[in-house]
Amino acid sequence: MKLPTSIENILNENIVENARLELKKNWNPEPILHTICAFANDIDNWGGGYILIGVEEENGRPKMPITGLELSEIDKIQKELLAKCKLIQPSYTPIVDVTQYKGKNILVVWCFGGQTRPYKCPTTLDKDFSKGYSYYIRKMSSTVKATETEQKELYDMARTIPFDDRMNHEAEIRDLKLPLIQNYLYEIKSDLLKESETMNFMDLCKSMRIIDGTPEYMKPLNVGLMFFNDEPQKFFPYSQIEVVDLRNGPEGDDMTEQIFKGPIDSMIKSALTYIKNTVIVEKILKIDGQAEAVRFFNYPYQAIEEALVNAVYHRRI
Repeated sequence: MKLPTSIENILNENIVENARLELKKNWNPEPILHTICAFANDIDNWGGGYILIGVEEENGRPKMPITGLELSEIDKIQKELLAKCKLIQPSYTPIVDVTQYKGKNILVVWCFGGQTRPYKCPTTLDKDFSKGYSYYIRKMSSTVKATETEQKELYDMARTIPFDDRMNHEAEIRDLKLPLIQNYLYEIKSDLLKESETMNFMDLCKSMRIIDGTPEYMKPLNVGLMFFNDEPQKFFPYSQIEVVDLRNGPEGDDMTEQIFKGPIDSMIKSALTYIKNTVIVEKILKIDGQAEAVRFFNYPYQAIEEALVNAVYHRRI
């Protein structure tokens, strides 16, 4: 997986702010592990940050010319970095890439905001880890231990990010399909429909709040993929509706099963149409001396509709 921006943008601060950048001339495992943990916790929701190994810091800026790393030491650093990251709890692995700037090799560690925060790591890398684990966060351009109040804030942040609103790091903006978005806007009679014909696609998605991230790393939210991708099961395995009709009860042999896939709203409509046309049966009873017949249904459609919609939209993950 490649970086979402260029090394020039990072070094020149065209995109990444100081608080999202850590410069290290050499490989120093303990402070680097603490900073990875801090970026992963992303307490200010800035989208994580970058650690550049092979770049010396001078007065908060990259010292020029870049010193860089020898190719012979990069592989060793990567292996040790992977081993150290396994100490982070819960599991978290940053994206690591080797790039060049003016002929010098730089190891870039991209630490995106984690979805299972808060994260903690060993306070010290002594052999016995005698000082235990600590939570780390970024304060301006420094990595510091989180106070008890800040730890509580991290836990509160984790609890308040519903699955629907989480970024999907496995998807791209192009996985959101404009025809599906426009069809949805048409059905809900949104004023955005007309604007969507000329609006920049990224701006449209932002307006609908189905993407999020930093300028260099914008990703779809889960809710956007559920509604506006033809095959959301690629991202959410078994995201389907199964309608099983046991005609003779749970102990009978007569059973039919129908599986519905696709965008979440389309799945619901198809399943309800199938239930209405195939599963629900009407019986008409004529009554002597009464003009109107009495109509019975094996299942009340409105109750099934409400139960199915609630089961899908209020699913707790």
